[in-house]
Amino acid sequence: MGRLEGKIALITGASSGIGLASAQAFSAEGAHVILSGRDCEAVDAAVSTIGGNAIGICADVSRMDDLNNLYAEIRRRVERLDVVFANAGIAKIVPFPTCTERDFDDAFDTNVRGLFFTVQLSLPLLKDGASIILTSSIANSRGSPGFSIYSSTKAAVS
Repeated sequence: MGRLEGKIALITGASSGIGLASAQAFSAEGAHVILSGRDCEAVDAAVSTIGGNAIGICADVSRMDDLNNLYAEIRRRVERLDVVFANAGIAKIVPFPTCTERDFDDAFDTNVRGLFFTVQLSLPLLKDGASIILTSSIANSRGSPGFSIYSSTKAAVS
């Protein structure tokens, strides 16, 4: 019996990287995992990788309609969430002098706004003792060339 046996976890940005690795780890510990990401084919592939206790729901956290649909689908399929792992994020390398308003908006819409509303909309499904996990980065306090916007979004999460 795993440490997360019987728990239900939503993981955003779960089709690759940290999100997919976390979904695999949660599943290995017995959790039923709901994987979400904006690339529907990648979400389906991730669900196939994990197997029977995984559900995939395609959603882009930067879009409120997608988030509302995500939670409507979760409510349809399960009665609660025990873990919300707000992990979805983008990291586009753009030198500071050439950053555009669009670059800024894309990053903040996903990494900050999307994370905020992912958590806010989950509240009615969370029960006493539930966990909320937010993914930040060492980039929140350590600068790297080309990562000014990304670093700013991760500092906002910290």
